[in-house]
Amino acid sequence: MKPQELDRFEIRFSGLGGQGIITLGKIMGQGLALGHGYNVTQTQSYGPEARGGSSKCDLVISSGRISYPKAESLDLLVALSQEACNAYYPYLKPGGALVIETELVGQQPTNRFLGLPFTALARDKVGVAQAMNTVVLGALSFLLPFVQQAIMRKTLETVLPAKIRAVNVKAFNLGHRLAKKEWGDDAGEVWRVEEGFGDD
Repeated sequence: MKPQELDRFEIRFSGLGGQGIITLGKIMGQGLALGHGYNVTQTQSYGPEARGGSSKCDLVISSGRISYPKAESLDLLVALSQEACNAYYPYLKPGGALVIETELVGQQPTNRFLGLPFTALARDKVGVAQAMNTVVLGALSFLLPFVQQAIMRKTLETVLPAKIRAVNVKAFNLGHRLAKKEWGDDAGEVWRVEEGFGDD
């Protein structure tokens, strides 16, 4: 299956240190580059503290050459803390999608967002709160029309150590399933402004 043509698509994962933001970006970037065949650049930054400080990871994805590696006009903002949502929402382009952690982002800057209680889902349904980032990865594998779920799950299995593989695959599947259930009707609408998305 030929990957969908992408001119340039920018994603920012943002939240707090300790939420696995960088790992989330790395796994998705690797899945899109090696698994799907896209060109991908990744940049990241940490706040003053590794845990508790702010953390962000950007991906730029394109079928062609990427002339500028940094994300400036976001197509997708994943905000897993209130601070991250407040700081980075202004960079989201008109028609871009906002995905939030609903228990940690209580004040949304817009009523046009998609959210799930990712941390509670990882803790209560998977039994490991740290697998929250993998729940997010599963949800995004449903939301993004150019991501193939099976390829992204395979990347996850390849990257992770054997001892935490099973729990993270469970978290990934949970995220995908719940996004489909909760966002299914809205997911196509999210990309209606993006030419070429949601047409199939």
